[in-house]
Amino acid sequence: MNTLDPKKLPKHVAVIMDGNGRWAKKRGLSRVKGHEKGAEAVREIVRASREIGISWLTLYSFSEENWKRSKMEIRALMNLLKRFLRSELKEMQDNGIRLRSIGRLEKLPQDTRKVLLQTMEKTAANRAMTLTLALSYGGRQEIVDAIRRMVSAIEKGNLSAKDISEDMVQEFLYAVDMPDPDLLIRTSGEYRISNFLLWQIAYTEIYITPTLWPDFGKEEFIAAILDFQKRDRRFGDARE
Repeated sequence: MNTLDPKKLPKHVAVIMDGNGRWAKKRGLSRVKGHEKGAEAVREIVRASREIGISWLTLYSFSEENWKRSKMEIRALMNLLKRFLRSELKEMQDNGIRLRSIGRLEKLPQDTRKVLLQTMEKTAANRAMTLTLALSYGGRQEIVDAIRRMVSAIEKGNLSAKDISEDMVQEFLYAVDMPDPDLLIRTSGEYRISNFLLWQIAYTEIYITPTLWPDFGKEEFIAAILDFQKRDRRFGDARE
């Protein structure tokens, strides 16, 4: 097995966790059981990221479009999120993991949002790794919200339209200090971005695996990083 080069680790890994429902269907189980198994995969990948030395890990946990799912499934997902946050708090504290979240968090149920904000507050001083959960999140929605805030700043006289640049747009996104992902992993074999981090992934390397999320573990996570370390990242440069 090849060994990871610690000098070429991606600073920020983002993951589209896809396949919980198909994993459950293949086994004759409810979608909720698939999500519960997917939460176990989250735990394993967070641990692996911390062990390897990944500084930023962002997980697409609940999209803006996911609100269209059945009320029963949404309720189960929100309850699962609360249980996960409560059960993982000690491990996050012990391992210096800071929890962050991006998205339209005001749309989350009040009890879920309360647990989320409490966990974020309790881990705010941790600096070994940042775990970001994208919740009620959409890339287009993030850009729209950024535009609204910029227009508001212009109307208040705090910003001039001629001063808007790419760097300034970054300041109006959900997470000002979050670096762009170096590597985006998508499970379940789907070749699409699904409205995830549209601004941030302009030059991100993409790794697609047919593995369904509940079956995605540390070994394949390392394989994705090894694949990343073989890439020649040019950022638009046409050099040989």
